[in-house]
Amino acid sequence: MEKVRDALAAVAFAETKLKKTNLFETERMFCDVYGLLPGQQQSGHVHAGSDKVYYVLSGSGVFDIAGEQRTVAAGHAVFAPAGDSHAVHNPGPDRLSLLVFMAPKP
Repeated sequence: MEKVRDALAAVAFAETKLKKTNLFETERMFCDVYGLLPGQQQSGHVHAGSDKVYYVLSGSGVFDIAGEQRTVAAGHAVFAPAGDSHAVHNPGPDRLSLLVFMAPKP
């Protein structure tokens, strides 16, 4: 059944930059998993018409939402409303795995 995916098993990592793996995608939303090695980041960016939720599967990362930074560990979710700049950084020493949901799809 393609409606069930093992999010933790889907997480992948790349030496050069964060790795995104799609779990689900429709014309209305997408859901990915991101793998960030220590030192990797997703640079600040904005989605004018889409809300985004990051859920930390493992590790911890520094999230910047609209200029407010906070370290967030596994088991916690971060909300980036449409129009707010958002970024995430893995300062290490562990790998960081995220479940990322965005709607509507940009």
